Amino acid sequence: MKHIGFVGASGLMGHGMAKNILSKGYQLSLTVHQKREPLKDLLDMGAKIVNDYAALNACDAVIICVTGSPQVEMAIHGPHGILKKPRMGLIIIDASTSEPDSTRHLEQLCQAQGITLVDAPLARTPVEAELGKLNTMVGASQEVFSKVEPLLKAYCENVFHVGTCTHGHVVKLLNNFLAQSICTSAAEAFAVGAKAGIDVNQLVNVVSAGGVNSGLFQAMSKTLSGDYTGLKFELNNATKDLRYFLHLAENLKVPVAVGSSVTQSLTTACAVGFGSELVPSLVKAQEKINQIKIGN
Repeated sequence: MKHIGFVGASGLMGHGMAKNILSKGYQLSLTVHQKREPLKDLLDMGAKIVNDYAALNACDAVIICVTGSPQVEMAIHGPHGILKKPRMGLIIIDASTSEPDSTRHLEQLCQAQGITLVDAPLARTPVEAELGKLNTMVGASQEVFSKVEPLLKAYCENVFHVGTCTHGHVVKLLNNFLAQSICTSAAEAFAVGAKAGIDVNQLVNVVSAGGVNSGLFQAMSKTLSGDYTGLKFELNNATKDLRYFLHLAENLKVPVAVGSSVTQSLTTACAVGFGSELVPSLVKAQEKINQIKIGN
């Protein structure tokens, strides 16, 4: 594979991915929507712009890195989607965090046109995207995985083959559920501690020396000194991912009491005005809800 199409290169994650694909010697074609300015350096590196999604059928593989399933569905079978001009043998890689049911349906639509859909969602942040050190969890047959692995390694440090199509998105939703559970728990613990009158920094000291500690907890603890940038992931997107997790669990008839509670906490934070801020602003939401000051 030499010629790669990319949907979503103007996003924080997509930009770094596209830059690293170019730097590894691939030819890159991009679609553009509202934000063209973030693509300037990619165009300077040799990337080309195409008119619509369907034009990406000239590529060997197309990577889609967008917000979620509605945007993925639009790129694949919307009015100007890839399936409007299908080319047998094309591989589509969905690097978004999508709903497994939607992915399964899209896989069937693609198979009917001789196209292979791979789900390869991402972990880590835009910082690692720029460095080419993302993690990805891949759902594909072994044969297809062998074909796409070199491309994935252009922007990923760790590539995990987790099963067949949809399994990548399942693992990603489980990963994000665990992550947001930790972040939400930390924000609520800080709120209870502050209301009880303790120095919450002492809680951080205790947790930091024991088994409860984690990178996510440390990122949340930075809010006590006024740093809300430790996790570069928007609360609106985190809420969307937990909603997808709940849909998955509901379809499997698995009760998820913790998942439901975490989703409600995230939804509340968005409802009180912090949806466009980053996940650590869960602490700000707790301050607003409880009418308290947390940290310095």
